[in-house]
Amino acid sequence: MWPGLRRSWSKLSQITRADRWFPQIPLALGVGLAGLLQLVPDFRRLFGLTLAVPDLGRLNEGFSTLAIHGIPQFAVGILLLVMSLGLLWRSRLAWVITMLVTLAAIVVQLTASGWHYPLETGYNLLLLLVLLAARRHFDRSSLATGTLFALTSVLLTLGYGVFGAYLLGAQFRPAITGADDALYFAVVTMSTVGYGDIVPITPEARLFVVSLIILGLVIFATSLSAILGPMMNNRLIALIQPRRSRMDRSNHYIIVGDTALSRNSFKELQARGQKLTLILPRQVDDGPYQKADIIVGDGSDIDVLRKAGAERAKAVLALGDDDSENAFVILAVKEIGEGIRTVAVVSDARNLARVKRVQPDLLLAPQVLGGELLAMALSGEEINSETLIDQLLHVR
Repeated sequence: MWPGLRRSWSKLSQITRADRWFPQIPLALGVGLAGLLQLVPDFRRLFGLTLAVPDLGRLNEGFSTLAIHGIPQFAVGILLLVMSLGLLWRSRLAWVITMLVTLAAIVVQLTASGWHYPLETGYNLLLLLVLLAARRHFDRSSLATGTLFALTSVLLTLGYGVFGAYLLGAQFRPAITGADDALYFAVVTMSTVGYGDIVPITPEARLFVVSLIILGLVIFATSLSAILGPMMNNRLIALIQPRRSRMDRSNHYIIVGDTALSRNSFKELQARGQKLTLILPRQVDDGPYQKADIIVGDGSDIDVLRKAGAERAKAVLALGDDDSENAFVILAVKEIGEGIRTVAVVSDARNLARVKRVQPDLLLAPQVLGGELLAMALSGEEINSETLIDQLLHVR
């Protein structure tokens, strides 16, 4: 049953090109909707609107209850909008912040009113569970993504400052009456310059100013790390690996894992003049991988496999020491394309049947064979070469 469902999902994913939009777009829309709903009350106050659906502004009230702990609802809405864009780019930073905000919303909602708002609390719980389930898809920290995320964060935070200052204009001395005054006040406050020529005179206005300062500092700090982090990482890799240059990743073999079998396979294939790309879980010294094309990452991640050129590879070899990880690598490859040849290794005989279900083209069981050979030799049984080949290689 499960292999059939996986094959059906794999075919549906290929038809709809799900790897390019799922799950980041649905999650971004869900978080963005939660952010927009926090802005509904303020927009109603600003424009004097009466919504046709009165409960719309309460659909996700778990987030708005953060206001009772000193965080304005409008600020939460802006933050969620920024994070939704980060999720759209599969930013790890955006995923972490969204997780924290969602978890805080659930805690505050349950603390403040228990299960008085089951719809809102249920929505937050569902969002949290989906975020947890999709954690492997949000691992990008590239320089381009960080720069876009930083720019968008600054612009949206500035928009929050301008909008809030204009909305609360009468609560400042002198009053903020125009967009130019609101822009000036937002920039001065976010930069923490604070000339003191415009002063908040009500508790609500002071709370808004505090939130704008905190948001400005947080956005500046996270934007700086989002840009400098990948930049420094790329520079360090370039310094550590000056001899390595990316090869043309097509018509090649991809080896996933750093084990004795993967090293020997790399050595033998390289000796036969084959092009090779290695996906390793961590950075390693050259060792057996002299001048190899190496990608550090999770071999079961579709983005990592695409970076390695899996769709143009002769075969993908899952040779790690964890049978479940090898199975996940095969499943990820099949999501990219059914025509890609796959090889998996099994270390534990108990996992042999399970790994077979993901249907690799070739299944290696050297540890299983070694145990059986030893038992046959010690018990004096006749060793049949055909039986040995069947035990070692399971061809689909």
